[in-house]
Amino acid sequence: MSTAPRFDRLLCGLRLVTLADAQGYGLIEDAALGFVGEHIAYAGPLSGVSAAARTQAREIECFDNALATPALVDCHTHLVFAGTRAPEFEQRLQGVSYTDIAAAGGGIRSTVRATRAADEDALFAASLPRARALLHDGCATLEIKSGYGLDVDSELRMLRVARRIGAALGISVRTTLLAAHALPPEFDGRSDAYIEHVCSEILPAAHAAGLVDAVDAFCEGIGFSPEQTRRVFAAAQALGLPVKLHADQLSDLGGAALVAEHGGLSADHIEFTSDAAVQRMAERGTVAVLLPGAFLCLRETRLPPIESLRTHGVPMAVSTDCNPGTSPLLSLRLAMNLACTLFRLTPEEALRGATLHAARALGLKDRGALRPGLRADVAIWPLQDPAELSYWLGGAGPERLYVGGAPVVG
Repeated sequence: MSTAPRFDRLLCGLRLVTLADAQGYGLIEDAALGFVGEHIAYAGPLSGVSAAARTQAREIECFDNALATPALVDCHTHLVFAGTRAPEFEQRLQGVSYTDIAAAGGGIRSTVRATRAADEDALFAASLPRARALLHDGCATLEIKSGYGLDVDSELRMLRVARRIGAALGISVRTTLLAAHALPPEFDGRSDAYIEHVCSEILPAAHAAGLVDAVDAFCEGIGFSPEQTRRVFAAAQALGLPVKLHADQLSDLGGAALVAEHGGLSADHIEFTSDAAVQRMAERGTVAVLLPGAFLCLRETRLPPIESLRTHGVPMAVSTDCNPGTSPLLSLRLAMNLACTLFRLTPEEALRGATLHAARALGLKDRGALRPGLRADVAIWPLQDPAELSYWLGGAGPERLYVGGAPVVG
């Protein structure tokens, strides 16, 4: 019998999907979870919990053979924005390319106009329901990017709203500055000048306000060049901030290798990433973030280099890329299904991608698995098999979701 500490909360009658080992679900039948404060103190067979520990637990909850997994982590979203781009969705269905829409003043710029016009309360009211949908889908941790303001005031307003969302919902929100997302109209024809503005004005202001957990950029032909991206990374790392990158989505500009060179947290999209760049990611510990929602909505055909990522042992995260233009996706479980059906991930890979590897893509080592010492971020599902998390297209979310040991859903 264990000599477990007195539990603040003890959950019994579970089938645990621990993800505690390098491979496999780590399934434990007839199991229990014990929380002390915000952390897991016990994760194992119910028989390993002494009678005394059971009777002394402050709160006990019993389930009927429910499936318990780490709470989901959505590591790449743009969910703070105003307006909608449904008309562009119609245009793309009629054959207009994303690049042509952007060149005509649509795309990111149209969302920039709407977002700049919204005050903080309006932006919060528009964005909160999107975050709540992800919460009820099983997400306890969200990354939220800026990038639809593209000036000091608007970028900081987006980041403040992101932090407000975390406080309002009782979840973890990691904020990423994506000022190098697109060229604002006032800098037309002066992309180098805008990058200087990002590095000397927007980034220092956001950092001074304590609103930045990481820095991102869009390295692409319709975004910014590798050299401009290097300048953003240098400015971020001078402030001690980690970097990540929208890399190789539409072409191979060497973005994945570039962010790996800088020890970046993740390279995201990576449809056009080369095998050599994958090797560089493996060497530097850079996570590959797969975004099948954007792949689907843009009707892309170039698959990410999944076999190369497997061969070289690069962790593969899965995320919604929730955004108004190319991935209006409000279910991480649906993103998991798409990663399986479109990219041929296994359900186990998809679950690891939406938990353990997604946390790693945010630089978080304290969540994503069920083992003692980690945060008690746990989802309880009315399911029999962990593969069902990737199998169902829609359906009910978790019957209970705990964030830091406290129930926030159910």
